[in-house]
Amino acid sequence: METKIITADLLIIGGGAAGCYAAKQAALRNPQLKIVIAEKADVRRSGCLAAGVNALNAYITKGKTPDFYVDYAKNDANGIVREDLLLTLSQRLNQVTADLEKMGLVILKDENGDYVPRGNRNIKINGENIKEILAKGARRQRHVKIVNHVNITDFLVQDQQIYGAVGFSPKDQVAYTFYAKAVLVATGGASGLYRPNNPGFSKHKMWYPPFNTGAGYAMGIRAGAEMTTFEMRFIALRCKDTIAPTGTIAQGVGAKQINQLGEVYETKYGLKTSERVYGTVQENKAGRGPCYLKTTDITDQQEQDLYHAYLNMNPAQTLRWLENGGPKTHNVEIEGTEPYIVGGHCASGYWVSTDRQTTIHGLFAAGDVAGGAPQKYVTGALAEGDIAAEAIVAQLQTNYPPQPATIAQQADALIQRGLAYFENDPNNSSIATVEQSMQAVMDQYAGGISQYYGYTEAGLKIAANKIKQLQQTIEQAPVTNMHALMSLYEVKERLVVCLCVIAHLAARKETRWHSFAENLDFPETDAQFNKYVNSIYKDGDIQIIYRDFVKRDDVYEHSN
Repeated sequence: METKIITADLLIIGGGAAGCYAAKQAALRNPQLKIVIAEKADVRRSGCLAAGVNALNAYITKGKTPDFYVDYAKNDANGIVREDLLLTLSQRLNQVTADLEKMGLVILKDENGDYVPRGNRNIKINGENIKEILAKGARRQRHVKIVNHVNITDFLVQDQQIYGAVGFSPKDQVAYTFYAKAVLVATGGASGLYRPNNPGFSKHKMWYPPFNTGAGYAMGIRAGAEMTTFEMRFIALRCKDTIAPTGTIAQGVGAKQINQLGEVYETKYGLKTSERVYGTVQENKAGRGPCYLKTTDITDQQEQDLYHAYLNMNPAQTLRWLENGGPKTHNVEIEGTEPYIVGGHCASGYWVSTDRQTTIHGLFAAGDVAGGAPQKYVTGALAEGDIAAEAIVAQLQTNYPPQPATIAQQADALIQRGLAYFENDPNNSSIATVEQSMQAVMDQYAGGISQYYGYTEAGLKIAANKIKQLQQTIEQAPVTNMHALMSLYEVKERLVVCLCVIAHLAARKETRWHSFAENLDFPETDAQFNKYVNSIYKDGDIQIIYRDFVKRDDVYEHSN
C-alpha cells in the first residue's frame, strides 16, 4: 500500500456545491493559501448536483427580504431552527446567485430581463451543467489542488483541535494523510440508513444520492463534535417508483394533492413540507389511497414544460410518461421516501457557531452537513461555503499551535486499522448483508416506510441494541479490494449515524413534525421541547444535551 502525504493551509473534504464554492471564495480572498479539495468521486459530477437541477429553491425574490426567508424556514420547521444561521445565509442568497450567473449558469429571464420566479422563493434555471460550472470555478484558482477518488475516513484531532484527515483511494492501493491548519467538512448528508422505496437491484432510485453515506457526520461524531437535531429526519414526497421530484409539478403547474376519490386533501393536513408527506400517509392508512398530484387538467404547453423539466433532472419520469400517455392522461401517483438525514432540507448536522465553526477548533462545516439551518438548498449551501471561507481565511491569519508529534502516529494507526480489514475471514457476514440488516432494523424499529414513519421508545431501544451488534459485525466483514474497503467504511459511517438518529428520536418526547419524527408514545407537540436536541459521542454512547434557542440577531460562539 502506497502512502501519500499532502499538506495544506485549508483542507476541504467533499467537492460538492459547498466545497467547490468555498475553495473558490477562499482562494479569491487570499490567493496565497494552499487549498486542497479531497473528493470521493470526481468534482466535475459529484454531490447532490451531479445530474443538475432546474431551479434555485432559495432566492430572495422581488418584494421579499432575508427576514421573510428566515420566517418561512422557521415556520416550516415548527420553530426548531438557528435563526442566526438562517439570516446570515439568507443575506447572501442573491449574491451567490449573481455569482453563479457570472460563472456561466443560465438563469431564465422574462421580457423585462428579470429572473423568472417559481413561487415566492425560487427561480428557474437551466442547470444541467451547474456542477461542472462550480467545479471549474474551483479548478481555475491557482493554489487550489483537487484530489479526486479519495474516501476520507477519519479526522486527525487532539485536544479538540483538528490537524487534518486520513483516507483511502477506492480504486488504487493508496492511503492518504492530509495535514492542514483548518478543515472544512462539506460531505453532504446521509442516505441508505433505512430500507429504501426500491430495494435490491433498483435501490439507487432514491431521493438523495446513494453515495452520500453520512461520512462527515460520522467522523465528527466519533471525534467528539457536538451535533444537533438529528431527530428532524427528511422524508421527500416523490413520484412513485421513479422517485422523481414533485415540487416541479406542484409549483410549476399548480397541481393539487388528491386521493383516489378525487378529493383535495393537502389543505386538510397542512402545507408544510412534513405535513404534505403526513397527509399522504394518513389518506393511504384510511383506505383513500393511492394518492396523486392532479395533472389531468393541465394545458398542452404545461405538459410539454413538464416533459422538458424532468428530462433535464429525472429522465425516468419523462420516459414513464411517454410510455403511459403523459401527465394530461394520468394523474401522477405520489409516495413518501425512506427517511434521510440532511441539513439542507432539515436542521440536522454539526452544531456550529455563526461563522460555521464546529465545536472542534479549526473544523468548519457547510452545506448539508451543517445543522441548524433548514431549507438552504443549493444557494444556501453556497452561501454557507462562502461564510465558512471568509471565517477560515481570517482565522488562518492568526498563529496556529504546532502539530503534535502524536498526530503522525495517529494517522499511521488509522491507516493500519484500514489495512487490517483485508485480513478478515472471507466466510464472515458480507458488507451487503450488514447493510441490509441495518436498513431492516431502522425500518422496523426506528420509523421507516413499513411503519408509516412512526416509532416508539420500546422500538428505539431494540434498534439501538441491534445497531450496536451490527457495528461489531461490520468490523469482521471480508474485504478483497479497495472498492470493498470503501463500502465497509460507508456502512460503518451509516451505523454511527443510525445510533445518533435513534438517540435524538428518543430524546424529543413529542411529535414536533408529523412523519419526520412521528413519536407514537408522544403524539402531541410539547412546549417544554422548545429547545434544540444536541448530542456528543462519548465512550460508545450518544449523550444528549438540550440547548436554548439562538435568536436571529445573535452572534453565537462556542464556549469550549
